[in-house]
Amino acid sequence: MPALGWLAGRTVVELIADYDHWVAFAMLAIVSGRMLWGALHSERSRDKEIDITRGLLLITLSVATSIDALAVGLSFAFLNVNIALASPTIGAVAFVVTIIGFTLGKKASKLIGKRAEAIGGIILLAIGIRILLSHILQ
Repeated sequence: MPALGWLAGRTVVELIADYDHWVAFAMLAIVSGRMLWGALHSERSRDKEIDITRGLLLITLSVATSIDALAVGLSFAFLNVNIALASPTIGAVAFVVTIIGFTLGKKASKLIGKRAEAIGGIILLAIGIRILLSHILQ
């Protein structure tokens, strides 16, 4: 996403810069809404667990949380940052932090049980709100 943002910054920045934060917020709100809905409904709806590690939900969540990286790439285009070095560095750090978060999330879900999905939904919504506010308040 930083490389795509950099490329967009070099070509079509005017077309996406005005609303990228709204797209990120909407995608995160939809995913978090599904998680909160599933967490707050009865046990009979638990028969069909939502697996955020597969399919369209994973792609949606990945794109939504990568919009910030796209924005960073846009900034890099204006700052003349070496994208060939910055992009793999961002990717490596994001990979390590994701593995740590996934591992800690598995352990935390055992401790907090059914509330884990609701907490995850709230965290995703908070990330979406932060993205939206950071762009609106600039």
